[in-house]
Amino acid sequence: MRTLLAPLLVLALAAPARADEDESPSRGDSPRAVDKGTLGVGLMVGEPVGVCARLYLQDDQAIQGAIGAAFIGGGFQVHADYVIHPYIIQTRDSFVLATYVGPGVRVFDHRGGTAGDYVALGLRGVGGLLFDFKNPLDAFVEVAGIAEYGFQDDVGFGLAINVAVGVRYYF
Repeated sequence: MRTLLAPLLVLALAAPARADEDESPSRGDSPRAVDKGTLGVGLMVGEPVGVCARLYLQDDQAIQGAIGAAFIGGGFQVHADYVIHPYIIQTRDSFVLATYVGPGVRVFDHRGGTAGDYVALGLRGVGGLLFDFKNPLDAFVEVAGIAEYGFQDDVGFGLAINVAVGVRYYF
């Protein structure tokens, strides 16, 4: 996992930051301190492994989601979350380190295993750290707790967890 993310993080740190001519001191404490676009698309590794995206609604609010393979759970997952950035941990010349939390939903298409094939629908509670670089990249690490219902007679209600890291490029 480190071998996949290391080149992207080096690229993010080496890329020159874009100047924001109308940046005010109040925006300097926001995770979106540099205007680099509102839509980010990238890759995430963990549970799930796949493609991720984030769309900023405001400087401190976003909708994020992912589509990918759930190797531990054994299947295919799609999720979406509404997140807010309640705290800025660190502001540097090259990045802003912010926290994020929020609710979300997950659809999980389970394949194989002892329970067989079924579809589960669940609610997610997600929290994470966002390294918002002052160039077109960000990196994140997140953990989500999931309460879901599996639509099969012997599955029913269950709990799950997702842990992932990823990188996104903003347009």
